[in-house]
Amino acid sequence: MRRWALVVLVPLALVTVVAMVLLWPGAVEREDQTPGAGQARGTVVSVDEVTCSEELADEVNGCGTATVEVTEVTEVDDGDDQGDPVQVGESVEVALPNGPGAPRIDVGDDVLMIHMATPDGRTFDVVDHQRGAQMWVLAAAFALAVVAFGRWRGVTSLAGLALTFAVLLWFVVPGILGGESPIVMALVGSAFIVLSVMYLTHGIGMVTTVAMLGTIASLALTGALAWLAVEGLHLTGVTDDISTTVGMDLGVDMRGLLLAGIVIGSLGVLDDVTVTQSATVAELARANPAYGTGHLYRAAARVGRAHIASVINTIILAYAGSTLPLLVLIVASNPSIADVVSDQVLAQEIVRSAVATIGLIAAVPLTTLLAAVVAARLARD
Repeated sequence: MRRWALVVLVPLALVTVVAMVLLWPGAVEREDQTPGAGQARGTVVSVDEVTCSEELADEVNGCGTATVEVTEVTEVDDGDDQGDPVQVGESVEVALPNGPGAPRIDVGDDVLMIHMATPDGRTFDVVDHQRGAQMWVLAAAFALAVVAFGRWRGVTSLAGLALTFAVLLWFVVPGILGGESPIVMALVGSAFIVLSVMYLTHGIGMVTTVAMLGTIASLALTGALAWLAVEGLHLTGVTDDISTTVGMDLGVDMRGLLLAGIVIGSLGVLDDVTVTQSATVAELARANPAYGTGHLYRAAARVGRAHIASVINTIILAYAGSTLPLLVLIVASNPSIADVVSDQVLAQEIVRSAVATIGLIAAVPLTTLLAAVVAARLARD
């Protein structure tokens, strides 16, 4: 059985590596910034609030100005009309940010500003808080929790996570920006992640190999189902300002990007299910050497059904949580059910969750059957 696994995996690995070499993206050209514009970081040293007019009474920070001490400046090409240069350590006056989504600021807050040269001088606006330090603390707490519980397995899982992000940020996304097909980049990147990260995270062995084969087969099925759903429902992938900007300004195929997102989003859950099923079959075979393929499959399938029942709920809740503002808007507008399911924004999320769930369900019998055949054959040998 190990020989048959190698017969399947080695060509697949070679094809994946060759595809990555051929599709490896070059340097991504950055979008030109507005001449005279740039970013700066600073710390709020004072806030001067004034009474708002009646129509602005409910604004986020009230009305008035704040003084911000510049701590870092992003160099930009200011063009011909530079205005006054921005100096680290200088204090600048900004209007208190207001409007939907505006950051609430107070003295001592570290903020991110945009600045722009104008005929009357350089203007500054606070656009967000700085979160770098807090995010590093959260990342450290996450890593410590993983390592404290998982020990060496936790270390390998963190290494696998780092490799996954490296593939996404250095291969998949730059390739899409370079004009390659998003679904092709997603499939090749996902195949590399499966072939490398699963061995790194779970160790080299038949349990991981079987889980890997089950994941790849289920991922291919998920991609095919996603394509059929997107084509059949005439989804465009353009549902908000961000997707419009990505499609128009960056020239990305948004329908392909939608498919790529479904494939990549399904990968993590498939990993969970296939490894669980493969390990379950292996433990059953070890505890009961006399079990044949059918007995192993039926016993492990019962575990898989219980696992699937909870994982499906997890998937639906995850998608519902990510689209909660949309759900609030739908309930507030009180449309008919027909209008709700026909709306592209909601239809897109339904397709994501439904396709991922179908792929997940298919992964259980596929992986369980393969694991049962392998375990029974190894027991006879």
